Amino acid sequence: MNGESELVVHRGGCHCGAVTFIVQAPAALDVTECNCSICAMTGYLHLIVPASRFRLVTGEEALTSYAFNTGVARHLFCRYCGIKSFYVPRSNPDGFSVNVRCLTPGTVSSVQITAFDGQTWAPEQAGPLKHLSSDDD
Repeated sequence: MNGESELVVHRGGCHCGAVTFIVQAPAALDVTECNCSICAMTGYLHLIVPASRFRLVTGEEALTSYAFNTGVARHLFCRYCGIKSFYVPRSNPDGFSVNVRCLTPGTVSSVQITAFDGQTWAPEQAGPLKHLSSDDD
């Protein structure tokens, strides 16, 4: 992340409110904008965190999943409003990617966006995205 070690609790969820979650991350966020086929179409901004920093509060029963290509990523959508507020990414299958655009305003002080070439990224060639998967951010 950005070297800031103090974590705050961010709240977020889907458009209709059926799915809500909390995530622990710094107030100043370093996020990734991926150009793969699904991220480019949805405008998803990735805040990738270890599973220990994410908790689904409500809506497990409202989630439906979608998988494509390698089938490793678990794209989770609210079955009512269709919003993907978080998912299990292929780059970090033991953690979560939270869509920063789905966070409730008030706890984010800044957002630094880094472009990521997801169209050509392959973990078997590049290895895991270490800067996104550490519990020691």
